[in-house]
Amino acid sequence: MPELYLGVATFLLLNIMVGLIRILRGPTPPDRMLTAQLFGTTGVAILLLLASALSLPALTDVALVLALLGAVATVAFVLRAWHKPDLDGEEE
Repeated sequence: MPELYLGVATFLLLNIMVGLIRILRGPTPPDRMLTAQLFGTTGVAILLLLASALSLPALTDVALVLALLGAVATVAFVLRAWHKPDLDGEEE
């Protein structure tokens, strides 16, 4: 079973490498942020698979921290990119 986990982790790592093309091509910052969120989610999955395959429970803790950091980064991006409209209905 660990061989299956390692194989799936390798496949997910290849998906991240393909996702790098999307970050480089853009075209907009939200596209790049969604790709970065994909990297975080895939990274968590890879770490959880490696934790099971290699019997290293510490990797589960690292995966949880990475998931939390991904959520915080997304909230920070939204707060920075969000423009509140004026009372007239126009954007700043």
